[in-house]
Amino acid sequence: MRLWTVHPKYLDARGLVALWREGLLAQKVIRGGTRGYTRHPQLTRFRNSNAPAAAIASYLTGVHAEAKRRGYSFDSAKIPRNRLRSPMSEARGQLIYEWRHLLAKLKRRDAQRFNEYRSIRVPAAHPLFRITPGGIAAWERVPGRNRVFGVRTETRVA
Repeated sequence: MRLWTVHPKYLDARGLVALWREGLLAQKVIRGGTRGYTRHPQLTRFRNSNAPAAAIASYLTGVHAEAKRRGYSFDSAKIPRNRLRSPMSEARGQLIYEWRHLLAKLKRRDAQRFNEYRSIRVPAAHPLFRITPGGIAAWERVPGRNRVFGVRTETRVA
């Protein structure tokens, strides 16, 4: 499951459809509708918000808007009406980390899209997020992230 901080406009078709499905699954988990994925780290930032159900609904609204812009027919009735009134904060390091991850996927799956975006250093964020200074989120699973005596150390992104 990947609930991107990166704006959904950068995703290829496969990525956007997967994001919609994963967002709906995340919504179901947050609303207590499933026993699976309840400890998935991607859900941490939504659970940590003042209104987790409204946060994921706001997130899905952004994904739906991009799908609609592309002419896809994602069912907006699957998104509850409650929304956050203000954006959630996310660190610039998290955005950059995810951007690099997405570029690697695009390089394999969609060379044209990769070539179009590869010179972008700092992408736009999903409309739900306001980007603030900081590194990669503590909940992010980073391959090779250092562990010192069982405690994660922060990985910085320039």
